[in-house]
Amino acid sequence: MAHSSALRAALFDIDGTLIDSNYLHVDAWTRAFDDVGVAVDAWRVHRAIALDSSKLLEALLGDRADELGDRAKERHAAHYEKLHPRLRRFDGARDLIARLSEAGVRVVLATSAPPEEFEALRACLDVDDFLHAATTADDVTTAKPDPDIIGVALERAGVSASEAVMIGDTRWDAEAAGRAGVRSLGVLSGGIAAAELRDGGAAEVFDDVSAILATVADAGPARLAGSE
Repeated sequence: MAHSSALRAALFDIDGTLIDSNYLHVDAWTRAFDDVGVAVDAWRVHRAIALDSSKLLEALLGDRADELGDRAKERHAAHYEKLHPRLRRFDGARDLIARLSEAGVRVVLATSAPPEEFEALRACLDVDDFLHAATTADDVTTAKPDPDIIGVALERAGVSASEAVMIGDTRWDAEAAGRAGVRSLGVLSGGIAAAELRDGGAAEVFDDVSAILATVADAGPARLAGSE
């Protein structure tokens, strides 16, 4: 796929990318599954983080997903809300978004988090002054790896796929971006290996957003657009 050398928009996943929250979700989901009487290993939950919630429930509850899924989602939300005070913005996250915005790059938070979760993430990030737009679960029927959320983010940024880059921490982010024709960059901060991120379609993998910030500071935002 061809990409422009000019970067007009940066689409960011939030959980595990900008905020250290993936393992809080693992904790909340494992407790939720216990509440509905199903023991699910934490590593399996981690593997499914960032999937569309229906796909996550199918992967972890199997043929009991229809029976127990709604209750499990309710219990996850309740457990996760109690963990909100432990949400922490990754070093460099706010500075990266600010630098991109000040350079004229439109920053969109491309997440499918439910609105109530998004508000907690937004408060933790404290980047409203630098945002062009954001998405939530209310904007799409199906989440990553389906490309719908990327399509909405591009629409809100007012740019074409070739003028944007997607930054995320899971293969689902990379796959969704690839299906939308958007170049993707991976970060290791969500706990997924570099090889898997590349297998999902990430063009480059960085340790975290601080490493991306250092790259932008050194070479400018256009460096993220790369070439393939």
